[in-house]
Amino acid sequence: MAPRRVSRFIASYVIVGLIVAGAVVWLAPGLLDGHRPVVEVREAPQRTSPTTMTAGSGPVSYADAVAAAAPAVVNVYSARAARPEGFGLPDDPLFRRFFEDRLPTPGPRRETSLGSGVIVSDDGHILTNNHVIEDADEIQVLLADGRTAPATLVGTDPESDLAVLRIELPDLPAVTMGDSESIRVGDVVLAIGNPFGVGQTVTQGIVSAKGRSELGLTTFENFIQTDAAINPGNSGGALVNAEGEVIGINTAIYSQSGGSMGIGFAIPASLAGGVLQSIIEEGRVIRGWIGVQVQGMSPQLADSFGLDAPEGVLIAGVLRGGPADEAGLAPGDVVLEVAGEPVADVDALLTRVTDQPPGSTIILTGLREGEPREWQVEVEERPTDLQQSTPRR
Repeated sequence: MAPRRVSRFIASYVIVGLIVAGAVVWLAPGLLDGHRPVVEVREAPQRTSPTTMTAGSGPVSYADAVAAAAPAVVNVYSARAARPEGFGLPDDPLFRRFFEDRLPTPGPRRETSLGSGVIVSDDGHILTNNHVIEDADEIQVLLADGRTAPATLVGTDPESDLAVLRIELPDLPAVTMGDSESIRVGDVVLAIGNPFGVGQTVTQGIVSAKGRSELGLTTFENFIQTDAAINPGNSGGALVNAEGEVIGINTAIYSQSGGSMGIGFAIPASLAGGVLQSIIEEGRVIRGWIGVQVQGMSPQLADSFGLDAPEGVLIAGVLRGGPADEAGLAPGDVVLEVAGEPVADVDALLTRVTDQPPGSTIILTGLREGEPREWQVEVEERPTDLQQSTPRR
């Protein structure tokens, strides 16, 4: 082949190669990169039912959780004798002295209230709120399956606003009590109860906060806050997690209108379970008590006592002849530790003391006039007649 023809042949292939290379660069530049990027796309698994999603992945339906708990949530109806109406004069001894024969005899009048409850055992024990059945002469329970039964009062604990009832019926459903200590803010919860007496109702929300206290509702406050709609009649009902386990007993709402405003409070199952067991086994709740009145430590008080942070509690009063008085505690003392555990606030001291069995001895550590002090206190049983408005620890 002549040299000129060979040159033309080679040049034509070079030109074709350049044209192909240019087209590749223009149309598919990724083919020239030896390290192609890999994009991972998460694809949802195929499902035959919207409820087959695993717990924690956000099920579309909570019907299984409701089916597990709802049969054991009951309506509680109570009735009590009402005081006679009037302006107070008929009860005055002087008034009755002159007008006894002319006073009309008031007819009997009954007051009724409604609430909810949770069957917690196969033998018919029911947890509810104390305020639902307080002073009741008659208590009636309506089950989700339509059965009714009179309830007997096993015991009450006004300081936690809990009460235990019992009914006698066969084949009773019972809830599973969950771990209220492991719940997290943001967990989905369901409130099941009897709002306004319309019948069993389920509402859904999340855990809004944990450990709510100093609300002035009860002496022992460690509430779960939720935005699940809770209304009058829900009291004593169940707060349930996404697995159908009861993690709280619905107790109160914050409302300016009387209806739900998205701020409800439930007694955690950990506290309710302890009260339940104590009432069933002992007939009452047994708590420790040392006979002091305490005040929280504000930043100003902490500074005046030379503390780095507003922790601990100030002894505001000591019951004469009580355990703390016998141990030498006095108003003005500061308690920083109970049984070796730091005391952050009033509720922490109350919890530490009440958890101690009567007859045991605890060591309180703190300050008196800026100097370290230690007190050895023998715990007694907490009296049942303490006033909730000014509770003694």
